[in-house]
Amino acid sequence: MKKIRLGLLSRIIIAILSGVISGNLLSAPVVRTVVTFNALFSEFLGFSIPLIIIGLVTVAIADIGNKAGKLLLITVSIAYAATLLSGFISYFTGAALFPSMIDPGASLSEVTNAEGISPYFNVAIPPLMNVMTALVFAFTLGLGLANLNSVSLKDVARDFRDIIIRVIEKVIIPLLPVYIFGIFMGMAHSGQVYSVLLVFIRIICVIFGIHLFVLLLQFSIAGIITRRNPVRLLIRMLPAYLTALGTQSSAATIPVTLEQTIRNNVSPQIAGFIIPLCATIHLSGSTLKITACALALMIMQGMSYDFPLFAGFICLLGITMVAAPGVPGGAIMASLGVLQSVLGFDESAQALMIALYIAMDSFGTACNVTGDGAIALIIDKITKKESSHVEQKI
Repeated sequence: MKKIRLGLLSRIIIAILSGVISGNLLSAPVVRTVVTFNALFSEFLGFSIPLIIIGLVTVAIADIGNKAGKLLLITVSIAYAATLLSGFISYFTGAALFPSMIDPGASLSEVTNAEGISPYFNVAIPPLMNVMTALVFAFTLGLGLANLNSVSLKDVARDFRDIIIRVIEKVIIPLLPVYIFGIFMGMAHSGQVYSVLLVFIRIICVIFGIHLFVLLLQFSIAGIITRRNPVRLLIRMLPAYLTALGTQSSAATIPVTLEQTIRNNVSPQIAGFIIPLCATIHLSGSTLKITACALALMIMQGMSYDFPLFAGFICLLGITMVAAPGVPGGAIMASLGVLQSVLGFDESAQALMIALYIAMDSFGTACNVTGDGAIALIIDKITKKESSHVEQKI
């Protein structure tokens, strides 16, 4: 018989439902076993985050940085600006809507712990360095590698990246549903699970509305610059949007995105350069999701969420997530370090962020790849203007 393979989203949904049901049904020894596993996994996750940052971000920055050219600089600037814009839209929308939708309460570490039950044992696994040190080290090393002629150190960095990816694929991702099961079991045991799930549903509805608005805004800007109907441009990109919903992968959607972008009258040469590059560096959908989810969880815990704090978070997030396409499970794995270092998220908050993000993973990917078409339209117009100016001078 053919084996049925469940995707990560399906496994996490099963883990959440199982945790909700079993929170008040499991015997104390079984609950304590799950609590012990969560304590150990939490230590390992905290140890892994700086290594994930170094392994993934270093190579991503090095690979982008060693590509010279004016077109690359223009593309990176526009993609980063679009990513920041989506993050700020998400923040201001969430700051306006979430306070009336979410009641502040206890910290997530208190909510997710099973009351009166401690682990059988715990093993402290301190990280090799703190998250901010890892970020600065990854940026410095990545930029340095981009300007080196030698390939030996780059090969070492790529080998280390491959090791980290295997750790994520073989250890963290398979065990993540069990960890989330324990988190929701603890919430059910403490009587907080239904209020948290209600908040989840509200957040998802708001984020879906934001991501539709961002797409309309991106294509409206592209339509103004190209003097074309933005709605028709966006409709023509729908096959890429729907493909991304099914594949949940920017890379797997590149052929469809490329074809639909060319149908929007973008030159094949520009489309062939922009679309694969933006699949790596343009992450508007991912940024708006992470920003909104982080804001909601902070409001839920009664934490401060002032604009300067989130402005720094969004700017750093947009840079860090260039490593996201190489990370199984989406951009959320690459952003854990920024969530911890800038916003002060502990392991419980990070676990809920992962669950929330993956629940909407396909919509974020669809927003990313569809927006790539808008960026290609803008850059195609810019290059045509420059070409016409050159011809006039000649």
